[in-house]
Amino acid sequence: MVSMLHGAARQRARRESGVVKYEVQNAEIVTQAVKAGHGVLITPNHPTHADAYAMSEAARAAKTSFYFMAAWNLFERSSPLARWILQKSGVFSVDREGTDLAAIKIARDIIREKKHPLVIFPEGEVYHCNQRVTPFREGAAAIALFAARKANRKTVCIPCALKYTYLDDPMPKLEALMTELERAIHWRPRTESALVDRIYPVGAALLSLKELEYLGEVSNGPLPERTRSLAGSILSDQEERYGLSAGDSTIPERVKALRRAAIVNLEKNGPSAVIDRDLDDLFVAVQLFSYPGNYVVENPTIDRIAETLDKFEEDVLMRYSPTPRGKRKVTVRFGKPIEAPAERRKSSPEQLTDELEQAVQAMLDDME
Repeated sequence: MVSMLHGAARQRARRESGVVKYEVQNAEIVTQAVKAGHGVLITPNHPTHADAYAMSEAARAAKTSFYFMAAWNLFERSSPLARWILQKSGVFSVDREGTDLAAIKIARDIIREKKHPLVIFPEGEVYHCNQRVTPFREGAAAIALFAARKANRKTVCIPCALKYTYLDDPMPKLEALMTELERAIHWRPRTESALVDRIYPVGAALLSLKELEYLGEVSNGPLPERTRSLAGSILSDQEERYGLSAGDSTIPERVKALRRAAIVNLEKNGPSAVIDRDLDDLFVAVQLFSYPGNYVVENPTIDRIAETLDKFEEDVLMRYSPTPRGKRKVTVRFGKPIEAPAERRKSSPEQLTDELEQAVQAMLDDME
């Protein structure tokens, strides 16, 4: 059964994301933690829809198997057979925006009692920004700390970096995608220009539409400043209603605080259209943050160009997952374990989240 599921996962990774080669580094870190009898939480970045397949391959390299916490809509959009395969592969669902006590209890019990590690992607969403970690949510760290306080064994969190690279040239297919995107916004394709020079005008046009939606007018200035300003405006409106102060907080920190406030409101008063809209607007703010205006121009590699166009394909052409445009390799690197202390005063979810996020970003920087 395990071999059959592994083979099926490899075929899906190839078909859906073009992943044909895997390299797992430092797998012995996981192997040793499992052999030592520790409770283990693994926290990878989440750059593509193929990440679960990459982590399954990493589990084989570490001579173990993994449990996975996944968004509930993964099960919702899957066929009955696919849901059965997910469950047999150790995957269970969670409602990230609500208080899914059952899923949280399963996760804590796995870390506290089970032999095999639990994988949680703290970014929560796929942002196609492989060289920059999008802010980790605190839920994974909170689960690890709670498990550590109730466990009779040591609990460790292992940061993990996933890095995808193209093995063959995707540029002709990316140029065709760029033409499709330009036509989707009723532009004449600018095929005479270099691909990098075509990305930023389309990005500016899409940002202008969002500015019109939220601000009623188009702003002036450099793209990164306009992106930050729009995200800030969305957050300021909610902060005023929820009675929160932005202070010197960054956009990710403000989003975290507002998401907590919205969820508390949801738990107290029940579902409402206002809360749904607030959570949707927070997603827009994070999406704006995940489109750093200098991401491509500061280092216009094929991978960064492809990642940006992958995001455009999802957001503009409304496709769940971008089309594979070449064969790819994924490198999985495990980092030094970080202990989740049993004593409450020695760590907090915020502190542990920051440590894990910084460790993953450092590995990505080193891999680039």
